[in-house]
Amino acid sequence: MRWLAVGLLVVIVLLQAPLWIGKGGWLRVWDVGRQLQEQKEINLALEMRNAGLDAEARDLKQGYEAIEERARFELGMVKQDEVFVQIPDRPRAAAAPVAGRLAASAGAVPEKPGKR
Repeated sequence: MRWLAVGLLVVIVLLQAPLWIGKGGWLRVWDVGRQLQEQKEINLALEMRNAGLDAEARDLKQGYEAIEERARFELGMVKQDEVFVQIPDRPRAAAAPVAGRLAASAGAVPEKPGKR
């Protein structure tokens, strides 16, 4: 009787093995579902990027403002009879000593901070 139970258990395990680890088994289905979810996330990000590029392309085809803006900022172009002035960004802490030196060289005495 024991051998019969062990034999049936072995048969059941052999019949269940393809269901769990076979080509179309549950583990493979779970892995494909995970891959599908990752691909959907990638596709969503690419769709958003494509929508932005499409809007930019439509804007460049329809209006001259976008073309002019790109030419100004990316290529540094200016219109005829226009003067280009570039103001560099620098921290305020670095700008304060320069302002004091400029005032001193002009003959003025710089104010001390906090006194007015």
